Amino acid sequence: MLKMLSTQTGGLLAQIAANQEEAIEESARLLAQAGAFEGTVYFACFDELQAIELNALKAAEPFKKLRPWTKHVEITDIDRVCIFTRHANQPDALALAHQLYDAFIPFAVVANDKEEDAGEMANLAYTYIPIGIKKGLLPNELGERIVLPHTLAALFIYEAIKLSYDEILAGM
Repeated sequence: MLKMLSTQTGGLLAQIAANQEEAIEESARLLAQAGAFEGTVYFACFDELQAIELNALKAAEPFKKLRPWTKHVEITDIDRVCIFTRHANQPDALALAHQLYDAFIPFAVVANDKEEDAGEMANLAYTYIPIGIKKGLLPNELGERIVLPHTLAALFIYEAIKLSYDEILAGM
């Protein structure tokens, strides 16, 4: 079972790398608009994807210029936000997207839904990166699909964004 998990997880990450490279680069450039100058970068992470913010703040190599986001943070036009949410229709994530859009603050979104299925969220976002987990990676004894590694895949996307972001900041 571990070999199957490893194979399926590797396939998922390879698919993200192959299909989302441009969106990842664009998201990194968007965040670097704040990171390279006087703005602040915020990650608004919902549900289990809150692990992304914790990692970005506390890891051995933290995300530069990142501050914790809460509903009480006042985001300005020089700041940039990346929303991480399992579902594009998550109410708090969608409310934040509307708030940012209405304030003309460009933001990125990482969500599981394909862009064409993400509805309002994809339309409001400057960049949108789908995680792309359609069903569980492995079958169980009952024939059901299990193992939905949303956090693992989102962390991979985060690391890809961070690589590009750090490269942009180093070149300035």
